[in-house]
Amino acid sequence: MPDPEILTENPWRSLRRFTDARIGLGRVGVSLPTRELLAFQIAHAQARDAVHLPLDAEKLADDLRELEGLGDPLVLHTTAETRDDYLRNPPKGEELDASSVAALEEAAGDPCDLALVAADGLSSFAAQNNVAPFLRAFLDHVEGVSLSRPVIVEQGRVAIGDHVGEILKARAVLVMIGERPGLSSPDSLGLYFTWGPETGLHDARRNCISNVRAAGLDYDRAAVRAAWLLSEARKVETSGVALKDRSSEGEIDASDRATSFLAAPSEG
Repeated sequence: MPDPEILTENPWRSLRRFTDARIGLGRVGVSLPTRELLAFQIAHAQARDAVHLPLDAEKLADDLRELEGLGDPLVLHTTAETRDDYLRNPPKGEELDASSVAALEEAAGDPCDLALVAADGLSSFAAQNNVAPFLRAFLDHVEGVSLSRPVIVEQGRVAIGDHVGEILKARAVLVMIGERPGLSSPDSLGLYFTWGPETGLHDARRNCISNVRAAGLDYDRAAVRAAWLLSEARKVETSGVALKDRSSEGEIDASDRATSFLAAPSEG
């Protein structure tokens, strides 16, 4: 333990109970305390691992098979041949390779209301740890909505959902993807919702729900927000900048639950 007369504590340290941000670190002379330097190095290593370690797609598929109400997951791959290829050439993560396109076309049935796509993105930790718990909560907030079988994409970017949704002829797509890891959040899952998915869409057509994880936005609140976007998109038939997320304004009630897009509106 450092000599308390050498270590100068920072009075802001008490605020760290409210945030993972690196505040109130203290100092020893003009340097960081050893404990804070080591913590930084660990966080940096975790962030690098999140980016570079491969997703265990089969394990994720097994986790999703345990969820009642979902079909058998389909594991696909983008045109990025390796992780290094994926990181160096982002567009390759936005399109399925030929064999995956063929497999998805063969598996596609009738058009669905919502395609579910899980991808490793820039954090395999996030997809591995958070996709199944989020979907478990999400299924409790949607009724009468036809869902695609879960599609797991290795080496995928956000726009891969457009390609998958287009092939499935889905009315909307929800991409669950690992976000770029920070030094306090190597396992943050992002949710990207798009109405009318088709290849070539701009990011302005998407709604994003960020930082879904046990230490961030909890699964149930994320599920409520995603279900709300699904319900509202049905009404205005669009998403992105034209669809403002008002789910946090206390406007959600039983009548706002996502229901089938084919269902006739109730008469008041």
